[in-house]
Amino acid sequence: MTPIRSKRLLLAVCVLTLVLGGCASVVNRATQRLADDLSAGILDQDDLATAREGVPAWLLLIDGLIQGAPQNANLLIAGSRLYDSYGSAFVDDPERAKRLTARSFGYARRATCVRLVPLCQQLDAPFEAFHAEVSKVDVRNIAMLYQLASSWAGRLQANSADWKAIADLPKIQLLVERVVALDPSYGKGEPYMILGVLATLRPASLGGRPEEGKADFEKALALSGGNNQMVRVLYAEHYARLVFDQPLHDRLLNEAINADPHAPGLTLINTVAQMRARKLLESGKDYF
Repeated sequence: MTPIRSKRLLLAVCVLTLVLGGCASVVNRATQRLADDLSAGILDQDDLATAREGVPAWLLLIDGLIQGAPQNANLLIAGSRLYDSYGSAFVDDPERAKRLTARSFGYARRATCVRLVPLCQQLDAPFEAFHAEVSKVDVRNIAMLYQLASSWAGRLQANSADWKAIADLPKIQLLVERVVALDPSYGKGEPYMILGVLATLRPASLGGRPEEGKADFEKALALSGGNNQMVRVLYAEHYARLVFDQPLHDRLLNEAINADPHAPGLTLINTVAQMRARKLLESGKDYF
């Protein structure tokens, strides 16, 4: 092959590589946009029957998108978030909840392994090694860090009878605390909502921290501008019932029921919260 032909061939290979690389980039961006739009549309749905019947199809779709782009961390996070939201909102069957929360956590874990390899390597390590890597995560990866914590908490809740799963609680709390340290207003208070739940899983006599949990729920409510009704429901369910404060319990649930559920990114969860609030208010008659 002559030097001129060799140079032309090399140039053609370079151009083809750039074109294909550009096409892959366009496809990845389009896929990510589709996943983001799907998530936004589902979270803004106010009809529970439509969401309950329709979301499983989107879960299968995002599974397919992830199979086509298995190293796309943003897509993995979106998939984890969708499974997390659907499982917490609509799944009552314990075994199914375990499967769905495992899928959510698996996607979040894979996103961590793509974007933060050192942290990925310490997820199953002793707490001290895990803590050292979490402390290195900066604000650029806050969305991934929060989804890892949220999906891990969901898996713990689905496996609450498994002491091995419960042993992960300190790691989950550390992740959420890192999120609020990086950005106290992140997620309009959702991280504080999780901290509130974690602090009120047990009474004070068994190591729980009810008053810290109450403060966390109040922060979450303030940061959401009062728009996240699930905060009120969990506040009533986990704190007010724990300390047997029926006036607070009933006030929070009635406020959730009477609120307008429509809020960007919160409509579906607010509608679910109102359904749960009515059930808790009714069962509270026998609880207190």
